[in-house]
Amino acid sequence: MKKEMLTLEAFEEASEAVKKVTLETKLIFSDFYSNQTGNKVYFKPENMQFTGAYKLRGAYYKISTLTEEERERGLITASAGNHAQGVAYAARSFGAKAVIVMPTTTPLIKVNRTKSFGAEVVLYGDVYDDACAKALELAKENGYTFIHPFDDLAVATGQGTIAMEIFKELPLVDYILVPIGGGGLATGVSTLAKLLNPNIKVIGVEPLNANCMQESIKENKVVTLEKVNTIADGTAVKTPGEKIFPYIVKNLDGIITVSDEELVVSFLDMVENHKMVVENSGLLTVAALKKLDVKNKKIVSILSGGNMDVITMSSVVQQGLIMRDRIFTVSVLLPDKPGMLSKVSDVIAKLNGNVIKLEHNQFVSINRNSAVELRITLEAFGTEHKNEIMKKLDEEGYKPKLVRTNI
Repeated sequence: MKKEMLTLEAFEEASEAVKKVTLETKLIFSDFYSNQTGNKVYFKPENMQFTGAYKLRGAYYKISTLTEEERERGLITASAGNHAQGVAYAARSFGAKAVIVMPTTTPLIKVNRTKSFGAEVVLYGDVYDDACAKALELAKENGYTFIHPFDDLAVATGQGTIAMEIFKELPLVDYILVPIGGGGLATGVSTLAKLLNPNIKVIGVEPLNANCMQESIKENKVVTLEKVNTIADGTAVKTPGEKIFPYIVKNLDGIITVSDEELVVSFLDMVENHKMVVENSGLLTVAALKKLDVKNKKIVSILSGGNMDVITMSSVVQQGLIMRDRIFTVSVLLPDKPGMLSKVSDVIAKLNGNVIKLEHNQFVSINRNSAVELRITLEAFGTEHKNEIMKKLDEEGYKPKLVRTNI
């Protein structure tokens, strides 16, 4: 007879089990976000785990509950990356074969890390749901034991061990913010949190364009989104879990949605103020901090993972700087005469603007003696500084216009 999951007894067992493979991720107090929000904000940095994400908890606990025969058949799962690494690492701990089906859009770092833990990787489909269908097909063909990334009560119990650790460090926590993709983490955390303190508030956070759980709760049944479109690849799920859905409905106190633009800005804030790399899905709860309409509360934001490839990181940083007006491009029209570029540069330099790129277009006008276009990409300290530079260029007669920045 199999143990009942999502009970206090099961959570206690899972908490002891995952200690064998997890690092201690103590809460980090955030002066920056506490000042920004008027609350006491703490981060639960699961991005610092061995595999770079919390997913190892659920994978390891689930595999620990399997029979020897189930493990010997080989394990298979589908994942956008973090569950993949969790299953691969846990399977290796038990000496079991692991096959992981990942979407073709999965960041390279997640693919390579999964392989490094000894798993066989199959790339298939554009999103998680495509990969999952392929994994189920391969499981049937080869007799593998399928480990679902979120719609599994044992997996959700393993993920819920995060809440046990939060309560041990911060017993009087008022709010826990938890990312939602398919809902396994939110199920485990909210269920255990309510068992430990029925008055606590647990808020789920989803990408604006991948809000499958929010839509399902509205319809009071699991629904499938027509498409998902978000930079938060780890939470780009069309259909939430059927088995875990009743627990979400019972224990979650609300859902906040976050846009890609808000994630970009949050990445910049975390790097600059906390010197931490957090992947886009892990940043959902950070971006949601400013949307939570409360004051003087103890809030824990779960940073679910930190597996982000360098190319994505570079792109997010650039976009964040542009969105914060710390990089912008201005177009000015100048007579095509010697010394004009020097005069414009002098205006910018006196205001401490830093030119990082120039584009000179002589063919913007038929009469180039009348006007050539100069596009200047600048570094500034922020919106106020940008506006100061724009105002001065206008006063000097250059009629500046902001244009799209392409770095």
